[in-house]
Amino acid sequence: MIICGIDEAGRGPLAGDVYAAAVILSESGYGTESLVQSDPDIRGGTLPLNDSKKLTAKRRDVLYAAICAQAVSYAVASASVEEIEEINILEASLLAMRRAVERLSVKPDLLLVDGNIARGFDIPAQAIIGGDAHKPCIMAASILAKVSRDRVMAELDTLYPPYGFAKHKGYGTKAHIAAIREHGPCPAHRLSFLRRIL
Repeated sequence: MIICGIDEAGRGPLAGDVYAAAVILSESGYGTESLVQSDPDIRGGTLPLNDSKKLTAKRRDVLYAAICAQAVSYAVASASVEEIEEINILEASLLAMRRAVERLSVKPDLLLVDGNIARGFDIPAQAIIGGDAHKPCIMAASILAKVSRDRVMAELDTLYPPYGFAKHKGYGTKAHIAAIREHGPCPAHRLSFLRRIL
């Protein structure tokens, strides 16, 4: 059975698209707990997977490259700020997940989705609460989604420097909220998320 892990990044921020990744680590079963990698700082030549939120940015980057090199198939997709505003953040997250699955080069038999909702897929899907801490394929998807989104937020920082997107990635930090109040929202902001701020 070919199993695909799915996770999203960016449901909570005040700005930026929401991202999702779909990863198949192994052609049989749930994948492996660690990946072979080339970072000399890691002893034993393997790098254990983990929830992206529990990893440093450097470790996420190393794992990102290892996952892309070694996964049977992977894909990253997003839903735009406009789509988030139109259909709400939950539906936009699911939309990004479905787009990621559609881009896979290998069709999985089962989807393992982090969280408590898994609907709208053409493939059997199972929601797993806390899956990004327990299932390697979901951990891998968590890493790809977060790194992909963080890189785009760094690019947005060059377009809209007053907001500090490279630092907080769009989350509602005190500095970010202060910048919104001073400069007003930019096109990257989710206006529905700012109602309590403005």
